[in-house]
Amino acid sequence: MAINTEKNSYTVIFAAIMVVIVGSLLAFIASSLSEKIGENQRLEKQQNILYAMGVNENVDEGSVNFVSTDKVAAEFEKYIKEQLVIQGDKITKDDNAYLIDLKKQETEAKAGNVRKLPLFVGEKDGKTYYIIPMRGKGLWDAVWGFMALDDNMVVQGVFFDHKGETPGLGANINQRYFMDDFTGESILDNNRYVGISVAKGNNDPINERKDDNAVDALAGATITGDGVSAMIRQTVNLYKPYLETIRAKK
Repeated sequence: MAINTEKNSYTVIFAAIMVVIVGSLLAFIASSLSEKIGENQRLEKQQNILYAMGVNENVDEGSVNFVSTDKVAAEFEKYIKEQLVIQGDKITKDDNAYLIDLKKQETEAKAGNVRKLPLFVGEKDGKTYYIIPMRGKGLWDAVWGFMALDDNMVVQGVFFDHKGETPGLGANINQRYFMDDFTGESILDNNRYVGISVAKGNNDPINERKDDNAVDALAGATITGDGVSAMIRQTVNLYKPYLETIRAKK
């Protein structure tokens, strides 16, 4: 018996079958690749943390080159001496602290629970770095990064990235000319934790002043810059109790 392909019922049934087949294929592919995706995400976090403390493969003034994936695990173990989890007054060591999902911890905090704050202690060339992860909101979606501090609360390096900021504008937060401006800036102002502002009209285009707690904004990316400023300020506020213990050791 011939099938009448002109009927609406045929179209509906055919579409339903295709949805099931395609859905099943996508689910199978996602399942089979989940381990590889997870591994790539772990390596990327390690690369970002190391980049913030100046461990990278940059070859010129404009490049942003991470430690290669075949070497990053060994470099991470070499330079990151401790991974800490700060939860209220409790501080514990955890070799997988870098895997803590900051977005989930934000949700926990909104639900009234005490969030887990990861912090990484690195050493390079005889100097100690305290690297803190950050997460915030840009113009269109999430922005995030890592900031490396010394025991004077001076920034030694940062790494920023984003999910969906405007190409050529807010998306440039992950470019060297923006990130490098943060190095040398302090998150303190007269012993107050103020973070670092991305300031429009900062009148310091080559970032010569390092005592103003500010860097020059990206052209045409005011909201993204405000998001980065808020992200740093809020993160510094969260970590302030632990940062005070670092300063007390001096």
